[in-house]
Amino acid sequence: MPPVASHFVHRAGWLRAAVLGANDGIISTASLIVGVAASGAGRGAILTAAAAGWAAGAMAMAAGEYVSVSSQADSEAADLDRERHALEHFPEIETDELTAIYQRRGLAPALARQVAEQLMATDPLSAHARDELGLGERGGANALLAAFASAISFSTGAALPTLVAFLVPLAATVAAVPAASLVFLAALGALSAWLGGAPPTKPTLRVAFWGAAAMAVTAGIGALIGKAV
Repeated sequence: MPPVASHFVHRAGWLRAAVLGANDGIISTASLIVGVAASGAGRGAILTAAAAGWAAGAMAMAAGEYVSVSSQADSEAADLDRERHALEHFPEIETDELTAIYQRRGLAPALARQVAEQLMATDPLSAHARDELGLGERGGANALLAAFASAISFSTGAALPTLVAFLVPLAATVAAVPAASLVFLAALGALSAWLGGAPPTKPTLRVAFWGAAAMAVTAGIGALIGKAV
């Protein structure tokens, strides 16, 4: 008996949010630490900046995710209301639309019409939501839960470079935080690839490259401003 193929697409939603939050937490906090440290600031200023960036970033991620999920839910609800109205007042036109969709997917005209009519007779709104509007059968994400998850994932990522900055000698901060953060980012890329069932090389290199670029830019800006002031 051939093995059953494993699929990981059901993880895409929460995996994207978790990886985005943790990745943003590592990069933004590490970049902030490196920029402040490169300016010649003391440990107190560095850790204060890290904590402030941590709190601001977590709140920004939570607010952004809440607004994004809520806006998407509002848009989907409005589309469903319009579809409900069309089904009530123009059922024949809606049946023709469904038939055309199934024909474009490869069904013969007669079979496409039969399938459309049967679905229209049972649950027309679900059929149109799924096949015309592209809305999944599962309910949308909970906005508050999404906001909380984003804040937690960002905070988890931000805690890592902050801990490194706290533990290493002040003189080593500019070198140690980026080095450790690149390791964290590479591990995050590999973990996200593993959870998504994808090869690890590209995700690992991708997050490491952009993390290194962000920290290099902020280190340069911090050094220039530190010398200027």
